[in-house]
Amino acid sequence: MFNHTLAQVNEMKIAVASGKGGTGKTTIATNLACIVAKTGRKVQYLDCDVEEPNGHIFLKPNIEKKQAVTVDVPEVDLKKCTGCGKCSDICQYSAIVHLKENNVLTFEQLCHSCGGCLRVCPTDAIKPKPLNIGDIEFGKAGGIDFVQGKLHIGNVRTPSLIKEVKKYIEGDCLAILDVPPGTSCPVVEAAKGVDYVFLVTEPTPFGLNDLKLAVGLVREMNLPFAVIINRYGIGNEDVEEYCKAENIEIMLKLPDDRRIAEAYSSGRIILDVLSEYNEEFSELYEKIKSVKAGIGDKTRL
Repeated sequence: MFNHTLAQVNEMKIAVASGKGGTGKTTIATNLACIVAKTGRKVQYLDCDVEEPNGHIFLKPNIEKKQAVTVDVPEVDLKKCTGCGKCSDICQYSAIVHLKENNVLTFEQLCHSCGGCLRVCPTDAIKPKPLNIGDIEFGKAGGIDFVQGKLHIGNVRTPSLIKEVKKYIEGDCLAILDVPPGTSCPVVEAAKGVDYVFLVTEPTPFGLNDLKLAVGLVREMNLPFAVIINRYGIGNEDVEEYCKAENIEIMLKLPDDRRIAEAYSSGRIILDVLSEYNEEFSELYEKIKSVKAGIGDKTRL
């Protein structure tokens, strides 16, 4: 039906995002990864929702490797410090503050690891110190290559950890990135550089409001995108009317099926318990292939 090649599809990065939490973003991402794996194609699932990753609940990967992620923060040797205050002056985030009597305070969670304070210090009193912000776990879930980031509790370096997770995107596969909800900096970092974005929403007033925010973000980032409506049938047609007016393609309407909710609540993949939805996700995968091949992409930025 579509003119595509395996190489084309196997070099694609798809972000699954949403304007707010609870729309079914992870449901779409994990089931899409499973349907691609069933075709024998190489697929990678990367959970970039590092503050609360939950893709593992459904994919149940066998974790084979875990590694810590660190970022550099300043450490001041007060014996060398002359109290010039240059480090404090250059820091835009107040992560290093010069006080009286040659005393310097550092606030590691405010630091953006730019290294500016190290460069301007005239006495070489500041050295980089590694700060552990989280972990990245690697494993297998059937035919799916699984990667997830887990931010340490109390840490605020979400974009930094997401950036590290994305370094493990493999170039010869279909990579599916489960993006944090919302439209803030972590979403920008996760979606940056992808080939296509699915915005998952619900047909409710709240769903429409947050969808509009998400559409504004991906348009600002100049990313091609389409919409997926989850729990279709529970609300009204406002989301569909908005997409029609904005010339946004709706690639999937997943119905409000109690059985889907039951599968989700027990940590099961939809495709494993409701075989009739294999066709729905297979069609979604075909549309992905057509987008990559340059056929049938009706989305307008």
